[in-house]
Amino acid sequence: MKLSRQIKAKVKNSDKLKRTEKYDGDMSQTISTGSTLLDLAISGGRKEGGGIPGGIFVEVFGASASGKTVLLCEIAGGINRHNGQLVFYDPEARLNKQFAKLFDLDINKIAYSQPNTIPQVFKPIKNWEVDETKINGIIADSLAALSTDLEMEKEEGDKMGTRRGKEFSEGLRKTCRVLPKKNLLLVASNQLRDNVGATFGPKQDSPGGWAIKFYSSLRLKIKVIKKIVEKKKFREKEVTRVVGVRSEVEVFKSSVWKPFGKALISIYFDYGIDDIRENLQFIKDYSGKKVYTLNGKKLADSMNKSISIIEEECWEKKLKKEVIGLWEDIEEKFKTERKPKRR
Repeated sequence: MKLSRQIKAKVKNSDKLKRTEKYDGDMSQTISTGSTLLDLAISGGRKEGGGIPGGIFVEVFGASASGKTVLLCEIAGGINRHNGQLVFYDPEARLNKQFAKLFDLDINKIAYSQPNTIPQVFKPIKNWEVDETKINGIIADSLAALSTDLEMEKEEGDKMGTRRGKEFSEGLRKTCRVLPKKNLLLVASNQLRDNVGATFGPKQDSPGGWAIKFYSSLRLKIKVIKKIVEKKKFREKEVTRVVGVRSEVEVFKSSVWKPFGKALISIYFDYGIDDIRENLQFIKDYSGKKVYTLNGKKLADSMNKSISIIEEECWEKKLKKEVIGLWEDIEEKFKTERKPKRR
């Protein structure tokens, strides 16, 4: 009888270990960022097409209006389309319902809330029951807006600011153990602020203490390269509007694949990430052609006309496939060809 219990305990522990290993570093399932080139920069060397795996914490940080919320919404939409369960935390209460629908997010159908404090984000994760065969997501936009219980309870707040860092440390320390076991993907945005009076070290930093940097398996730094400006004629007058931004995303830290890869993304305010545009530009830049092409055949001289052809013919997947192949050919040039190291 005693032996039988021991065997059962071993089997139970073995099953638990297998479930943990299944999602610890597992790349069989990934969620797209909405950008083929960014997916490749994140994990293209481990899986064809790349993307973000489950079981990790991702921090997206950058200056205001650089595209953090759009990137989070693209990831959230990807989780939704893959039938994963989704929680969207919006501490700043600024997610527009119509805007969210651009990414297949219906606020009335997903678990959406506006937490005030750090524990309100992290505590529910431990008891969240999910289908572990799918990537399930917790999206938090943004960490910088979260307060501490001390700030909420006392009028003078946390004058030293130490409690905030401790709550992030405690929350992430407990949560990051749960993520791989439940196949959860935790993605949070964070601000980039000036280090006022900093003489040494970085001139800018993300708030929240060292825990966020330490526990994140993937840190994506986003910055605006230029504004996207369009000119239109209206009643014989030329009207100019900023319709989006072109941003650069750097894989600032990664335990998923190699760090420091970069990708350019075009974000349109009423559309989201324009993956077709960047894919066409990537092929043009590295094919040596002066026109926009697909599989070596000319589409058009102009970008907008080429985009129209791709969309009309439903060639998005063909375009993506060519970009992945071209990107892999380029990466092959940087592969280290050496004899295995003697240990």
